[in-house]
Amino acid sequence: MSEQQLREQLERLRALVNEIGAERPDSLERLNRLASDIEDRLADRGAARPDATDAVREAIRHFEVEHPRATAVLNDIMVTLSNMGI
Repeated sequence: MSEQQLREQLERLRALVNEIGAERPDSLERLNRLASDIEDRLADRGAARPDATDAVREAIRHFEVEHPRATAVLNDIMVTLSNMGI
């Protein structure tokens, strides 16, 4: 998996965030923070940072019932991050 694929998945997540935002402002904020954090990690790969997949796993647990589409995208992101060694 490539960084480009991860960026595409993040774009899908941001699109879902916009859909969810009207219904659940708290979910909107959480997903935005997660997407921003992943983007920051991509920009700063050399720095010692906690495992990005942990944050994605936590988001999956939080959203799996209420937002199954967001959960599917988050699963894709988690696999991509893991494959990239992030």
